[in-house]
Amino acid sequence: MKRSIISKLAVALMAASGALALPAWAEMKIGVVDPQRLLEESPQGKAASESMRTEFAPRQRTLQAQEQALKAKQEKLQKDAATMTEDQRVRAEKELRDGMRDLERARGEFNDDATARRNEEMSRLQRTLGEEVRSYAKAQNYDLILTAETLVYFTPTFDITPAILAALQAHSTTPAAAKPAPTPPSTKPAPTPPSTKPQPK
Repeated sequence: MKRSIISKLAVALMAASGALALPAWAEMKIGVVDPQRLLEESPQGKAASESMRTEFAPRQRTLQAQEQALKAKQEKLQKDAATMTEDQRVRAEKELRDGMRDLERARGEFNDDATARRNEEMSRLQRTLGEEVRSYAKAQNYDLILTAETLVYFTPTFDITPAILAALQAHSTTPAAAKPAPTPPSTKPAPTPPSTKPQPK
């Protein structure tokens, strides 16, 4: 895995600098895609996030209500402890401890369920995004697609993320789905590329 990433990085750096020695490489059509941006900005990614929020919001509100109720009980116990009988105080303390245990157990179950559901949703979404990238790459005759996460630097000339986002938008079921995909950018390094900042990835 590490060797594969290093190999991709080396190829990308040479392509970006125009320092490839083999003429065959200069003719390759190379694209770079930002997976994180696809997850965050695509209609499918936004829909997945909204679905998760909608699914778990009721349980989250229930946990918040339980927490507030326990806090109120704790404050009441601290306020009334001096005037309570021993039995009343012991009973109130036990109820508070039991409530806190129940809350912690409910929180744990909530976190486990939310994590499992998120992993399931992200796995499905990543398959969808990956299929879109492969389909676009084949249709536009790309020879190599790299991810921005593995690169130190590349010019916007190579970035096909906007085109992939437009394709995902076109395939979504939202009203804005009719927006056409832009013309794919040229991927051959220009002799004098425009001034750009290194990618933060």
